[in-house]
Amino acid sequence: MKVEINHRCSDFNGYRSNRVKSLFNAESGCNWSHSAELPVEDFSWKVGLIVGPSGSGKSSIGKMMFEGVDIHNLTAGWGDGPIIEEISPNGLFNEVTSALSAVGLGDVPAWLRPFGVLSNGEQFRAGLARLICEKPDVVIVDEFTSVVDRQIARVGAAAFGKSWKKTEGKAVLLSCHYDIIEWLQPDWVYDTAEARFYRGCPRRPAIKLDIYKVSGSNWKFFKKHYYLNLPHPVAAQYFVGMVDGQPVAHVAATPMFTAKAYRATRLVVMPEWQGVGVGTAFLNAVCQMHLEGGGRKNYRFPTFFHTSHPQLCGYLRSSGKWEQSSASLIGSNKMKSAASIQKAHDKKSISINTGSGYGGHFRAVQGFRYIGG
Repeated sequence: MKVEINHRCSDFNGYRSNRVKSLFNAESGCNWSHSAELPVEDFSWKVGLIVGPSGSGKSSIGKMMFEGVDIHNLTAGWGDGPIIEEISPNGLFNEVTSALSAVGLGDVPAWLRPFGVLSNGEQFRAGLARLICEKPDVVIVDEFTSVVDRQIARVGAAAFGKSWKKTEGKAVLLSCHYDIIEWLQPDWVYDTAEARFYRGCPRRPAIKLDIYKVSGSNWKFFKKHYYLNLPHPVAAQYFVGMVDGQPVAHVAATPMFTAKAYRATRLVVMPEWQGVGVGTAFLNAVCQMHLEGGGRKNYRFPTFFHTSHPQLCGYLRSSGKWEQSSASLIGSNKMKSAASIQKAHDKKSISINTGSGYGGHFRAVQGFRYIGG
């Protein structure tokens, strides 16, 4: 595919224009041409990247690559409803939640907010999720990752590239940032600064995750990204995953010694790190540590984990490190739970007014047991 760009406009004969021409010898500033060789018909591909500095012709090339295909606007066409309702209204619920999680917008509270109140990073990922659900045969996205900070840009590019390659479509992404190339892993790249087309790119950088045991006070940094409002778990130990000194993930582990087990809860991954497998790697590492005797009392017990998140449930079911142990459409009887808590305190002669118990909700909670491997 050869793309010829010849932009022409009227030569304005004003004072300032003529003075610029005389000062800088810029006689042909009104015209711009560029020729690009893009041999994309020679092989099968899913994701292509046109990268280069601003004004180097990326948008012009993108507009001319496929007849009748305009540049896609990720921010256009959103209504006032929550994004979970706005994305693919006639599609399947699990497809929408899967797309949101796949592009790194697994922050459940954000699903219930309108597009207009989301942060730039959340809007960017919501637009990508909608694009994945729409499944166009060919799409061209301009200013890819340009409106978000570089951390979200790199991780978001990795998450989108991995998800889009599972579709049948072709995506051409236009960006002025070279730092996303190794994260996106495109099938081909055209660099407008060098007028160079090439296939293949360096391997995606490894993410070094350091895990620390911390105090429960660190929960305040993660709480707003959690979809439940619960009291601190009893006798819990807290763990935080760090990348380059920045907290990226949190989980708590509580003893269930009557069942010869531990229970993991409050798993949270910071939004800018969602979509690249950090959360599941972190959860597996903490559970493996407990299985090897690194938990409270140093027992070598397995860990149970319960969640309502559709995509996390899907991962745990398919992973050889986990086995499903339970599934419940609704929570247990709340009054029965409250009575049980009161009875336990009565045995120890402790006066307490529980006020309520656990359960009574309509979340489809699924339980899993970490078996390692």
